[in-house]
Amino acid sequence: MTDQVSDKKVVIIGGGPAGLTAAYELTKLDLVPVVLEKQDKVGGLARTEEHKGFRFDMGGHRFFSKVEEVKKMWREILGDNFLHRPRLSRIYYRKKFFYYPLKPLNALMGLGLFGGLIVMLSYVRWRLFPCQNENTFEQWVTNRFGKRLFLTFFKEYAEKVWGIPCSELKAEWAAQRINGLSLKTALLDMFRKSKRTITTLIDEFDYPRLGPGMMWDAVKGRIETRGGSVRLETEVLGINRKGLRIDSVVVSCNGSKEIVQGTDFISSMPITEFIKKLEPSPPAAVPKAAEKLRYRDFLTVCLIVNKPYLFPDNWIYIHEPKVKVCRIQNFKNWNPEMVPDPAKTSLGLEYFCTEGDELWSMADSDLIDVGKRELARIGLASYADIEEGRVFRLPKSYPVYDSDYRESLAVIKEFVDRLENLQTIGRNGLHRYNNQDHAMLTGMLAVRNLVFGEKNDLWSINTSQEYHEEIRRGGESRVRDVVEAIEGTLSCAFPKLHRVAFGLALGLTAGILPFVATLILVLNGGGSVGPHLQLLSDYIPGYSVTAAGSVVALAYGFAFGFTIGSGFAFLRNAAMLLYVALSRRRAEKEVFGRLLDYL
Repeated sequence: MTDQVSDKKVVIIGGGPAGLTAAYELTKLDLVPVVLEKQDKVGGLARTEEHKGFRFDMGGHRFFSKVEEVKKMWREILGDNFLHRPRLSRIYYRKKFFYYPLKPLNALMGLGLFGGLIVMLSYVRWRLFPCQNENTFEQWVTNRFGKRLFLTFFKEYAEKVWGIPCSELKAEWAAQRINGLSLKTALLDMFRKSKRTITTLIDEFDYPRLGPGMMWDAVKGRIETRGGSVRLETEVLGINRKGLRIDSVVVSCNGSKEIVQGTDFISSMPITEFIKKLEPSPPAAVPKAAEKLRYRDFLTVCLIVNKPYLFPDNWIYIHEPKVKVCRIQNFKNWNPEMVPDPAKTSLGLEYFCTEGDELWSMADSDLIDVGKRELARIGLASYADIEEGRVFRLPKSYPVYDSDYRESLAVIKEFVDRLENLQTIGRNGLHRYNNQDHAMLTGMLAVRNLVFGEKNDLWSINTSQEYHEEIRRGGESRVRDVVEAIEGTLSCAFPKLHRVAFGLALGLTAGILPFVATLILVLNGGGSVGPHLQLLSDYIPGYSVTAAGSVVALAYGFAFGFTIGSGFAFLRNAAMLLYVALSRRRAEKEVFGRLLDYL
């Protein structure tokens, strides 16, 4: 390492996964960073709170990643305390529970034959005639699942989380959070094991023995052992700059102010706060853009229930407009050691709100009562069995992707990128709805930029699937970016119909229709049952208007529909491929002709 690098004094604002990962990587290179954390403990949104020995996570944090560097750090820090855990989550909808990922029998029983049929018909309609523009969350989900499934399992929950209509929520959020998932992948996952891992569908994951806070407490200890400093309850009040370089930060600790000098700065604090605290203030357009960026705040009502067992899920998504809770975690099912008394269970009820609104401002005792009543209303625990609770508030938890955010963020990014000795990282530092592993990756790459002079674009992490799978560099990255852009445009203009998924959808539809019609006639009874429908026996061997005949009709209808659907998808995809190939050839000829004219 050169003397110029070894003389660096790096100040890191924020002690969450991104900031602590950056500090840890710096200490491995014999540098001694200073981490400034506003809270009384590290971990940020991935911290674990404690109440009377019960441990509560601030949001669910599955430890799963395709980034080898991140997985290596998890194992390096936690060792035998890193456990492999099963994942079970369900959706609560209309007083019924649906397994997620979907399971055929459970989904069919929950939605009913008619509801399942409508879902399939809706899927076929939107695959054949998709929204041409995918600007909003509603359009993105509808194109992949159909309108009916969007209204059933996405709309209510998403609007509770974000506080805005799905028609105003940008599609980027869906592309990040449920990338690679569609009704196609969900259907196929019911019947076979996919060769490609879809993060949303994983059924097991790793987890620290005492919650994610255990991970970040251990990282803090490693940093300090190697000479670094992690200062808790230290709030950044101001950020001083001289021209395009950050010079120092003004902090408040134990009631007194202090100036912390540095040569280089890494910040994971909300980018809006960073802009506000800069002195001198940036050009007027930058603070104005920062004011337009919005966040969704979050609070969790933690309850201790005097019951050894309540339900088997890690968490349940609540798609119920009559209650305000969005998700319910069962910490005992993450790991039993999270609960000190085996005769009891601890739950976390998650509510999304906006700082200062009615829910956010409600007294803790009232919030606990709301949680107890809603838990009882859903039927997961009785009001009398809930002993006590605790409320934790987390401001600026979710960067909102509304209609204005992209343009506003571009203005801020242009200014921030000009600051020579600053890098912004993490979910809030980049105003990106990143997972924990993505936040860690931004910290790792920021260190590479700082120490080795690399030019990793931190703003791009988690904007494409490639960054979720590996760390890319140089020309390879640029080539893949071009290929992804071309493939993305083509897939939007000419959406591919998956032969098996389309065949399944059409087959189930074709089978359920005569199945239901036959059963209705059988149940109605009468002297002559279904004389007109009996004509189907001329085309379906073994069919009759009986209960057994309905099963025969279901089988034949499914086979017929699957054959027609998969065949149509094949021919349609082949026609699209031929069209694209011919269009490309015509374009190449035109370009070649222009070249000859030029010569």
